Amino acid sequence: MTARTVRVRHAYVEQANGRMLLGPPKSKAGVRTVTIPAAIVPHLTAHLNRYTKPEANALVFAGLKGGPLRRSGFNKVTNWRHLVEALGVPNLHFHDLRHTGNQLAADMGVSTKNLMARMGHDNERAALRYQHKSAKGDRIIADGLDELVRAEQGEEGGGRLVPVA
Repeated sequence: MTARTVRVRHAYVEQANGRMLLGPPKSKAGVRTVTIPAAIVPHLTAHLNRYTKPEANALVFAGLKGGPLRRSGFNKVTNWRHLVEALGVPNLHFHDLRHTGNQLAADMGVSTKNLMARMGHDNERAALRYQHKSAKGDRIIADGLDELVRAEQGEEGGGRLVPVA
């Protein structure tokens, strides 16, 4: 865990007949290594030690019988509904966390190509689905423009902006 990375090599896909099939991710870009924030390493380590089998190919999140976690069973296994109600966000879905994380990254000014790599997308259209306009993003743009204006004016602020008619 010292590398702070998670490797994605395979994915479970729920078939129409209800069976779970282990195979490659939906796209080539889905096979990737993602760096995780240092702040969550202790929590992830605790989870792995408590809930994950020691084998290298063990599932990080497993269903009640140890198999892959199905979308329909997620609330039952994780007590998700109780958790989000306690946090005061009762309508939060697990997949919303993916949107939130990627929006936060976008607000940091990360390029679409870097977001695509992190999310495992191989086209911009899929990646753009996770990016939303935000007040923070707008503030970052305004602050960046402010820095450019101040640099042009010099330290003293002696320059003037001239309104355009």
